[in-house]
Amino acid sequence: MRSVRPAASSHSSVHRGLVSADRTEGTKDPGVPALVAAEIAAEQAHVDQVYTELTKAGERAALVEAEGLARGRTDRTGEAREEEVTGLFERDALVFNAGRRRQSLETQYEGLVFGRLDLEHPKPDEHGETREVRYIGRLGVRDDHYEPLVIDWRAPAAAPFYRATPVDPQGVIRRRVLRCRDSRVLGVEDDLMVAEAPDGMVIVGDGALLAALTRSRGSRMRDIVATIQRHQDEAIRADSSGVTEITGGPGTGKTVVALHRAAYLLYSQRRKFEAGGILVVGPSAAYTAYIERVLPSLGEDSVTLRSLGDLLDGMTATRLDSPAAAEVKGSTTIRQVLSRAARDLAPGAARQFRAMVGGHPIRIDAPELTRIRRQVLRHHQHNAAAEAATAALAEAAWRQVSTGEKPDFIDRFVDHREVEAFVRDWWRPIDPREVLLWLADDARTVRYTHGILSTEQSVLLRDSMRTALDTGTWSVADVALVDDLLSRLGTVAEAPREERGFYEIEELDTLGVAELGAQQRIPSADVSYHVTPADPRERLLASSVTRSDDYAHVLVDEAQDLSPMQWRMLGRRGRYASWTVVGDAAQSSWPLPQEAIAARDEAFGSKQRRRFHMSTNYRNAREIFDYAARQILPVVPDADIPQAVRETGVDPVVAHATRNTLVDSVRGAAKSLLEEVEGSIAVIAPERHRHLLDSIAAEAPDRVILADPMSTKGLEHDATVVVDPAEIIAESPGGARVLYVALTRAAHRMTVVEVQES
Repeated sequence: MRSVRPAASSHSSVHRGLVSADRTEGTKDPGVPALVAAEIAAEQAHVDQVYTELTKAGERAALVEAEGLARGRTDRTGEAREEEVTGLFERDALVFNAGRRRQSLETQYEGLVFGRLDLEHPKPDEHGETREVRYIGRLGVRDDHYEPLVIDWRAPAAAPFYRATPVDPQGVIRRRVLRCRDSRVLGVEDDLMVAEAPDGMVIVGDGALLAALTRSRGSRMRDIVATIQRHQDEAIRADSSGVTEITGGPGTGKTVVALHRAAYLLYSQRRKFEAGGILVVGPSAAYTAYIERVLPSLGEDSVTLRSLGDLLDGMTATRLDSPAAAEVKGSTTIRQVLSRAARDLAPGAARQFRAMVGGHPIRIDAPELTRIRRQVLRHHQHNAAAEAATAALAEAAWRQVSTGEKPDFIDRFVDHREVEAFVRDWWRPIDPREVLLWLADDARTVRYTHGILSTEQSVLLRDSMRTALDTGTWSVADVALVDDLLSRLGTVAEAPREERGFYEIEELDTLGVAELGAQQRIPSADVSYHVTPADPRERLLASSVTRSDDYAHVLVDEAQDLSPMQWRMLGRRGRYASWTVVGDAAQSSWPLPQEAIAARDEAFGSKQRRRFHMSTNYRNAREIFDYAARQILPVVPDADIPQAVRETGVDPVVAHATRNTLVDSVRGAAKSLLEEVEGSIAVIAPERHRHLLDSIAAEAPDRVILADPMSTKGLEHDATVVVDPAEIIAESPGGARVLYVALTRAAHRMTVVEVQES
């Protein structure tokens, strides 16, 4: 495949009616500007018509919304009549749908029209025309006569825009990409699908994809809806059932293809996937922030986007455990430890029962209470079993009495105040997060891990829980453990308002806002303030965790990094779902792939699987990727190495520094890159050095970020400074695989700073 020249060396020429230009603005050939300007003007006329209709559609949606708000209004007081209730329902439906339509129209305003197809009909139509023009965009738009001005990119009629090739043109003569800013057409790029252009047809540029590859990256992911290639489109439009796996090396567009697939599924089967929900899971909060605008830009805003650290409602985690602790928590072996903990008695709970019931002294000691506990938990979740536990206690008490009528005694026992008080204490609701924190206690950790974990692993587990208590923060690996405990224990009923730290607005006047603490928020569901607890333990247990939802489709990115416990967590959300799974084994940070594969297969069940492989690296310049490939192949000889399609003529820079000169070296590298590229720059550094480099990112906060290697998963930047590769390998759970990730984040320029001890 030929290389792509940097934009600075672009040129243009005219030959046989064809315009070949890397750019559509400016050229030395006096004949080209007129041809290109005429093409842009023609496209601008159509785009203007589209935006005129878009404005009309927005006005219609606003009128419907206003009509909906007017419905159901009445000056009458008292109980609503049936017809008034019906009016309220109609009002809500109209307002909801009209508001949604208006929001969709407003979202699509920028870059609405991005493509055009010129197709040849096998025979003339009723008007004698032998060609058809279709405009492709983010949203379908029709004129007043219901004729299509723009076809939604997900519609079957738009498929040739992505699938046509010179080998299989599918009736397409010319495929054109329109480059727009808001409603203004800035330029066009064409691909000719036939051997020779028909008379009078102007072909502009070297092809839309290769032109797009030189564009700068920003702080958020761009969609590729205008430049999807055929093999990517096949993955996007694959059957919605079963499991669709998308594999490939760095920069092959796996993530963005998967997100376009989510948008396509919602378009093609909206009732199924909007009602059941689509869950998109990424590796980190930085990743979700990076991709959050892709789906809305494609016309969809009904997808649930989560990172692994906030997959469980009521918990948010960004902190990473040490690789050794993460391995202990991620392995399914930990489930045996959690099982023991979930069956155990809460700290301080009563260990014997004494009461006089119906004139009979009842005594139930610890061994019998333990037997009852095990019996009840065999068939019930703890937090839903208080009634069953009371019934089992009554049976044990009856065996001590065995006189009179059993039903009368059982009723008297169950209603006894001392029994109620005992059960509230002995069988109190237990938050699954609280159970996990029990592992910070030496004695409990020894009991729960004996015969399951080694002494070293037990200490790692205990210390990780103590870190949580010390910092008041959960680790990302903790979320899957709490999710497992939640499935065993069940949900805790929400506490009354006064026990949750909520205060009504009126109370604030009396208490004073300052007295309630500096960190406050107004919960969306309540007109009240919630005060963030100062105590770390209280922060860990703030709000409440709830049972996971079942989704119709689960999309998992960077799947190679998921631990077995995280796969089990996802499996609970996708029991009846279809799946899209994206990954690259060579970038894995999980050290036990076989165990993870087994957990993944359990989550998928017997669903049919299909696989799509992406083999072209669109992100990295060839010089950058060749450097990265040389680092990973000695460690992972069978790594999936894609083919990079761009050349910049600039090799990565390798600089050397000592601990004393590190900051100056990295600052100099970042400053040079700021002058060489227009977009974003990431300084990727191991934990050991990051505190030294904070000031560098602060010097250019709009363009330079400081990141750890694991948090860069799935992200891309115009340029990167990779700091101390040896230390990245040493401190990362995936070793050289994580370094490989760091080395493949840059699109155009990369500097590697190697650190020597002296």
